[in-house]
Amino acid sequence: MRIREKAFDVVFDIFIYLVMAFTLVITLYPFLNVLAISLNESVDTMRGGIHIIPRKFTLDNYREIFKYSNLTHAFLISVLRTVIGTLLSTVSTCMLAYALSRKEFIYRKFFTLVFVITMYVSGGLIPDYMNLRHLGLIGKFWVYILPGLINTYNMIIVRSFIDNLPYSLQESAKIDGANDFAIFRKIVMPLCKPVIATVALFVAVSQWNSWMDTYLYASSKPELSTLQYELMKVLTNTSAAQDASRIDPNSPLARRSFVSPQSIRMAITIVAAVPILVVYPFLQKYFVIGLTIGSVKE
Repeated sequence: MRIREKAFDVVFDIFIYLVMAFTLVITLYPFLNVLAISLNESVDTMRGGIHIIPRKFTLDNYREIFKYSNLTHAFLISVLRTVIGTLLSTVSTCMLAYALSRKEFIYRKFFTLVFVITMYVSGGLIPDYMNLRHLGLIGKFWVYILPGLINTYNMIIVRSFIDNLPYSLQESAKIDGANDFAIFRKIVMPLCKPVIATVALFVAVSQWNSWMDTYLYASSKPELSTLQYELMKVLTNTSAAQDASRIDPNSPLARRSFVSPQSIRMAITIVAAVPILVVYPFLQKYFVIGLTIGSVKE
């Protein structure tokens, strides 16, 4: 009987390892494929058949991207908006979530409903633009920060996490004379590290990948251009150059293109994803805990 149990355990372990290995392969393959194409010669890429190893290694695709002079400044703007936006949005979201989690706040259900409605109903692009223009945010750096200061989904995650914390801790602090701000800063916030890391990662990824707000609200201000917006323009110019080469190979626009849009697209994907991939390992532990605990209410 014991021999059978040991044999079953061995077979089961092998099966689990195979499943995990298969999951790892299908998870990593798309990224490795994108990396291989971005490092492969553009003309050779058009032949297809590239998997995870470049057939003709080259850095020309990345050189083509970094030819654009405004890219460095745009990178700094993206970093600045990501850092400031993540910090202010996370703090604001946590403060709102704490206020709506207070049992003595009699209107908390009403205000929660108001915030939830905004997840399903929007005023539309034109009213949003007119509102930002009335507030004087068009063409200003704060147009990247203030409109997205509060995210309802993130607020619900944080509030659910706070609801699961022992309320006796807050009651004890109140008996000792602590006010709500002291309770929030000294008790709630330290216990909310996992969910704070989760929300911060959500906000950081959103801020880093955003380019549409630059296009709508700050396209006339080159000094406010973000990395994603500049990369989008690189891809657009490359596609236009390829189209021009088909019509007239001797045109000035066609002579500018030495790489295919596919190669540029893959290189842009790597350039845009690397900063998030560098940050994520430091937040992974808190990220997993924040999702599993903050999303379940006992």
